[in-house]
Amino acid sequence: MVRSAGSGGKTVGLIGFATLLWLVATMLLGSFSARAQTLESVEDYPDVVDARVTTTPDRARLIIDLDGPTEFAIVSLDNPNRIAIDVKAFDLKILAPADPAGKGIVRGFKVEMAEKGRARTTLELEAPAQVQQAYFLEKVADQPARLVVDLIPDTAQNFAEKVASDLAMSIANQGAVPVVASTDPGTHVPITETRPLVVIDPGHGGVDNGASAPNGVHEKNITLTFALQLQRVLIDSGRFDVALTREDDTYLTLNQRVDLARLNKADLFVSLHADSFQEEEIRGASIYTRDENATDVLDKVLADGENRYDIVAGFAVPQSTPAVMDILVDLMRREMRKSSFLAAQAIVHQLEPSVTLRKFPVRQADFFVLQAPDVPSVLVELGFLSNAADIANLQKSDWRDRTVDALARGIAEYFTQNQQLAAAP
Repeated sequence: MVRSAGSGGKTVGLIGFATLLWLVATMLLGSFSARAQTLESVEDYPDVVDARVTTTPDRARLIIDLDGPTEFAIVSLDNPNRIAIDVKAFDLKILAPADPAGKGIVRGFKVEMAEKGRARTTLELEAPAQVQQAYFLEKVADQPARLVVDLIPDTAQNFAEKVASDLAMSIANQGAVPVVASTDPGTHVPITETRPLVVIDPGHGGVDNGASAPNGVHEKNITLTFALQLQRVLIDSGRFDVALTREDDTYLTLNQRVDLARLNKADLFVSLHADSFQEEEIRGASIYTRDENATDVLDKVLADGENRYDIVAGFAVPQSTPAVMDILVDLMRREMRKSSFLAAQAIVHQLEPSVTLRKFPVRQADFFVLQAPDVPSVLVELGFLSNAADIANLQKSDWRDRTVDALARGIAEYFTQNQQLAAAP
């Protein structure tokens, strides 16, 4: 497998089975434009309906809920150190925000109307920080419009330089802070000399429809649609090489999917699914890593069901290797499970402000497709085709946009954490 270097990502053809079409390598340097709406008068501005902050020593997140689209600006301030986020807003519909959840970068925060048509959220910093990414989410389904701002630690010197730069820009714009465009998905991570390879696995395909909704929508078609869009978003970020296990209605065994990721030395394997369950009230997205002991009964049922599809389609799942396993392979598997768990946490962290999640969204089950001992692997349950709200969301393009962007941000966050761990003394 030849890795490419440079600023653009590319679609990668997997080395493997004749049943797969080779993907043509391309280099796409474009990015998704921010979907900001021009607000012509104060009466058009939305109300701020909620604001909350979560913080740790390593990161912090501000979420502002609004009842419509807006524009935003961000400025760093000193004496004391603060980061202020301005949004175009008609009014505040919150009495007083709660204290930050946790302890870390952000000491406290307040939300107030700075002037007519402008709401300001001021984050009081415990230590110098910088904005890692900031993006606006349009209202969709049961999720309100949201502004999400992620902070990470910074040096005192860099923070002072940012304060000076923001002050100079404000003076140049006669006191106004320029409107900020949303950070494109995946672009908040540094560009590396060698791009990581992400293999996306759209679950099911061919004779295997997967789960089916009452309206006849099949899981295999939903997962392929999501996979193709996620591939485009990751490539457009310029940070990743991306390949699919299938790009059409092709059947692959679970073993083939795992082997494709291993053969091509993938840096991350992401399998997409949308299952069903007999209890219709169960809904929401979740991320699985492999463990022989499932988180709960539902997780065991889902894993058993997925593993059984091969047998139904005429392929028996191979038996596991003998109990006496080579010690090096065992150590490798343990390390990959740690990496898989970090990937799952990173993806959930980015999904959380965007979509409805299951309770305890990072989960474990014995999914065969996650068995690779040398490739970090996660399985994304996008939702349930047995729940009416999830069925509706899974077929909406705006909900898919929101979910795919969050998945891309999560994948990028995982690789950023890997780089930081590798650089740590």
